[in-house]
Parts: sequence; C-alpha cells; structure tokens
Amino acid sequence: MELGIGMFGDLAIDQTTGKYRDAGIKIREILDQVKLMDEVGLDVFAMGEHHRPDYAVSSPEMVLAAAASITKNIKLASGVTVLSSSEPVKVYEDFATLDLISDGRAEIFVGRGSFIESFPLYGYSLNDYEELFDEKLGLLMKINTEENVTWSGKLRAPMQNQTVYPRAKNGGKIPIWRAVGGTPQSVLSAAQMGMPLVVAIIGGMPAQFRNLIEFYKQEYKKAGHDIAQMQIAVHSHTFVSNDPSVVDGYFHNYKSQMDRVGASRGWAPYTKMQYDGGRSREGALFIGSPAEVTDKIAYMKELFGITRFIGHMDIGDPAHDITMKSIELFGDEVKPNVQDL
Repeated sequence: MELGIGMFGDLAIDQTTGKYRDAGIKIREILDQVKLMDEVGLDVFAMGEHHRPDYAVSSPEMVLAAAASITKNIKLASGVTVLSSSEPVKVYEDFATLDLISDGRAEIFVGRGSFIESFPLYGYSLNDYEELFDEKLGLLMKINTEENVTWSGKLRAPMQNQTVYPRAKNGGKIPIWRAVGGTPQSVLSAAQMGMPLVVAIIGGMPAQFRNLIEFYKQEYKKAGHDIAQMQIAVHSHTFVSNDPSVVDGYFHNYKSQMDRVGASRGWAPYTKMQYDGGRSREGALFIGSPAEVTDKIAYMKELFGITRFIGHMDIGDPAHDITMKSIELFGDEVKPNVQDL
C-alpha cells in the first residue's frame, strides 16, 4: 500500500497584521516539505487547487513542477484538478510537461471540487455544473489515450483530428484518478470507466463509506475491468506527533479553517468534542501519535482494501517546523509500520 500526503496550501491569519500569511512564504514552505517527503520515502504528494484568499495555490501544476526539480522518486499529483472549470487540452499539456520534467511521476486527480469560486472566475455557469464535468472528463480521457483527437460535445468547440503535445511518458498516458466525496453516481462513473478511485473521508465515521466502496468494486468488475489493476485510495485529514500537547494544540489550527469554510456553508462552529471524537479509532481524523495513525490506516485497509492512503496535512496552516516533524514521523515510522502490518 502506498502512503502519501496532500495539501491545499492553507493560509492562517497573521495575528500581528490581521491579514492572511504571505502566499510566497507558504509555497516555499510547501516545497521544503515535499523535498522531505521524498527523502523519507513517501510515495505520492497531492497539491490542491483553490481560488480563495485563505489558500496559497491556484495552480497546482506550477507547484508540482517546482517540486519535480527538487525530488527524485515521489509521485506528483493534483489533489484535485477542478476539471469542470478547466480546459482539458491544457490540463493534459501541463501534466504531460510535468511528467517529462519528473521522468514519469505525474498523476492527475480530477473532481468537481467542493468550492465553486473557479466557475465565475473562468466564466462558467453553475447551471452546467454536472454536464461540464462529464463532457470534459470524456475529452481528457480521449486525449490521454489518443495523440490525434476527434471529439465533439455541447459546451466546448469540437476537435477534428487535432494533435495534443507534448506526450507524456508511458505511451502518452498519465494516471488519471477520480476523486469523489461520496456521491454514488460519481463512484459508478469511475467504476464503469475503469478509473482509480480517491475517496475523501473528512467527517463522520469511515465505516459509513464501506457500502460505497463495495459498490465501486462491484461495478468495476461488472464493467469488465481487470480486478488486478483496481486502485482505491482514501484521503483524510492527518497530523502526526509524539507530543500530546502538539496534538491537542492542533485543534486550534483545525478549528480556524473548519469555521472559516463552514461560515459560508451554514456549519455550526467546530468543537473540541468533534475533534476528539474524530480522533477516536472509528473517527475520520488521522491525528495523533505514529502508533495511533498507523492503527487507523491499517483499519482503512481492513475496511476497504485500499491500495493508497493520502494524509491531508496542512489544515489550518500549522507551523512549518511541526509540519516538517509530522512528515518525518509519517515517513520514518508510520509507513514502515503500515507495511509491516
């Protein structure tokens, strides 16, 4: 089973200025962190896309390209590419270029995204939310397998025997994962297309997702895809420390971001009770000591038969030094312990 780390580039409020932290500093910290991930032997890094003042990264491809130049082995993925508001040709070209820079380490996680700022920003209508994604996914998948593309749809101009360059390694094919939050229709589509699945489990109890993942396996097999090639990942909020005071103090970072996002979605303020409950073995927060996090990842393997776990590790913009320590523990202790289990 592969272990990786995902980030969104969260920006905390600077208490001295009352403004968000400098995005340039944050991005440089992320690059230091990815370099360490590679050094401690983690398998994948996933960089999110957002278009808000409280996130530093709107172009994952740029950050991943910078990361490619300072790493050797770690796979570099978007987490996620908001495909509904992106141009599939440009997505492929950017990630094919990243693939060549990194010598074949690029991956794309595509999803609808849980934020909608990119739609008006790029001139798309939310009325076309579903159709945009389905149409663009079909085009991206075609580009990924065919050098000369003929395609037509309703919301984008057609392509007639047009070439898309450069081509990625591995015959031009980039691994494209479908990232979902729990919608059965999205899971069904991924299974029917034979796409690897990333399930974001960020609340409640992971066991509640068992039927959904079993549904994916069933439909994947029914569609005639090779079970030996099936890949399933879980993406959950994660932080690792041997210091109980760091784990307890991380609640404040976590609450700050959850409340900021929740304010626009009608969520009640996040509580310490929720945090502690999420940290229990049955909860969705992988926050605790290396042994506790190892145990919960092993539980995910038992529940779902996952082939990859991605720990989302920068919720609320924790300090750079404790994040670096968390990454170190995740690679040096959690990964080998999971492999032993």
